[in-house]
This record gives sequence, structure tokens and C-alpha cells, in this order.
Amino acid sequence: MNKVMMFVLVSLWLFALPTYAAFVVTPQELSTQQSTVLDARSTQSYETGHIEGAINFPVDWTYEEKSVDGTIVSPAKAQSILRKLGIETTTPVVIYDNGSMMDAARLFWTLEVYGLKNVQVLDGGYAAWSSLGLPQSLDQPARQASQYVANVDHHRIVTKLTTLAATKNPQQVIIDARSPSDYLGKTSTAKRYGHIPAALNIPAAQNIRTTETQGATFLSADKLEHVYAEIPKTSRVILYCAIGRISSSNYLALRTLGYDVANYDASWHQWGNDENLPIHGGLSPIVSP
Repeated sequence: MNKVMMFVLVSLWLFALPTYAAFVVTPQELSTQQSTVLDARSTQSYETGHIEGAINFPVDWTYEEKSVDGTIVSPAKAQSILRKLGIETTTPVVIYDNGSMMDAARLFWTLEVYGLKNVQVLDGGYAAWSSLGLPQSLDQPARQASQYVANVDHHRIVTKLTTLAATKNPQQVIIDARSPSDYLGKTSTAKRYGHIPAALNIPAAQNIRTTETQGATFLSADKLEHVYAEIPKTSRVILYCAIGRISSSNYLALRTLGYDVANYDASWHQWGNDENLPIHGGLSPIVSP
């Protein structure tokens, strides 16, 4: 085999690799990047210490009214926040949370809904960064306001109506990211019990592994492929949980694997409390890796 042919084959192999690295970065990788770092923890946690240079974007800001359901923050509020933080659609952003990988994933999804093109999540979050002794600070960096204009990417978010339509569409797959107990109707955060008809159960916890010192870290790409092996790559995937938080972890996982995926923000808090929407309360298959 000549060198030209070898180069072509290697290039094709590299381009065929999963896009995992595009969305999840290690602490070591972040330490060498020139990205805007967003701390998704509470303001109180942020003020007690954060990654050097990070700015605070508490995950609660991603909700319009968290006490009601998981509905995403309105375009007007999102625009105001992103302008204040000096973020444009092209700004390279890396997000971290306390190490659960759930709040960072929710903010990741929110920023993709609002059109940001270069968003990543720090694997292991603040716990991993701290365990390695990497630079931390109490300083709150000043930011120059941006001219960001809110533009919703409707392909990344679904409503109860589009989710209802998906229950009858064989080309779409609905995934319930809640626990098996919630999915099977043994427990519920809403007044009704069960799950959205046709939904499969892939709990968000299956996307991560937990370590004693570095918090939760995302599974490798090949292991994530195993978790979602039964989901056709040709299908559009819709996700939900209780308030669109932990299902954002599934969203991040599926984005890394190249799926066409969207999150139902209001999720079970809306669906399970709406008597006009169908539910399935019986036993259904649970997808396990």
C-alpha cells in the first residue's frame, strides 16, 4: 500500500471517529484553552471559590419558573443574561458544575437552544478540577457586554404537542431519563404516575460513572454507544425527565454520538399534570446497557 493511499485511509478513519471530544473536555484540556468558562453552580458556591477566570451562570437561570416546571428561560431573559456576560453565538464556552454533570448539561442544552455554536462541558466539573490542584480564584472577572440577539434553535427543543405527535411516529424515539421507579409508575413528581406512551427508559445515571475524588465523569464514547445501541442513528430522539434537567445529560451523550436529538423542557411536570395528555402506567421494557 503506497503512502498516499495510507494517508487517505487514516484520514477517513479519523473523520469517522465519534465526536465525543467536541463536547466534553478534561480539566487538563481546559487548562490550555482560551475559552469563556461558565460556572453553573449557585452564586453562593461560586463566591466561595471557582475556576480561575470563570464567570457565574447559575443553572437556575435556565428556567423560566423552576417551581412550576422545567420550561426554558424566555428569549428576552436569555438575551439579557448572555449580553451581560459578554457572550456571542460564536464565543467558545466551557461549562462546569459541582461534578454531577447534570446542571452543566442543562446549561449546555440551553445555550445550544439559543444558538451558541461552540459549547463544551468540563468532565468531572469543579470536583475534578479541584482534585488536580488546578488554579482557582475568588475574583469575579469583569465582562464587556455583547450584542447577542436571541435566536431559538427549534430543532433542539420540543413542546408537549410535538412530543405527542412523536408518540405516533415510528421515525421518532422518545426516551424517559427518569429512574425506573418513576418510569414504571411506582413514584412520580406529578399528580399522575407512569410515562409518556412509546417512551423507552434510559436513566440519566447510565451516562456517567462516579469516582470518589473527581465527581461524576462521562462515559467514554464506545461505552455510550453501548448504552444507546438500541436507538437507531436514523431516528429523531426526544428526551424528557421531571423538569428537563437530568435528561439534558442524555442530550449531551446523544450529541456526542451524532444523534438528531431534542429535549422536552417542561417534561413530566407538565405532561404528568395535564389530564388531556395520554400516559402509559403499565410495565414496559427498560433499556439497559
